[in-house]
Parts: sequence; structure tokens; C-alpha cells
Amino acid sequence: MKNRLHLDIRAQDSSQEAEVSRVESLGAYRVDVGQTSEDSWVVLADPEGNEFCILAGLEE
Repeated sequence: MKNRLHLDIRAQDSSQEAEVSRVESLGAYRVDVGQTSEDSWVVLADPEGNEFCILAGLEE
């Protein structure tokens, strides 16, 4: 089943990798949807499988 809503999140007070690590510690996991190493986002899913992205910060 596809998500009905997809969130893109940009952390304000930490780096992208720090925010990814934080949400992974809360139960999120990385998802491969065909993104490349050149993409500026990381795709994750919550424990129920709902996908969301953590975007690179404006200063990164």
C-alpha cells in the first residue's frame, strides 16, 4: 500500500546525518527507493512502513 502522505523534513538545529541517526534511534529505518548517493535526501520509514525523507540542511 502506498503512503497517503509523504513528509519531507529539514532539521534546523542539527546536520542531516545527526537527524537521520536520531530518528533511526526512535525506530525508523532506511529505505531504498532508487535514490543515488548524489541525492540530497535520505529516505526512511517509520516502524509501520510510512516513508519520509530527511533533507540536507540549507547550509550543508
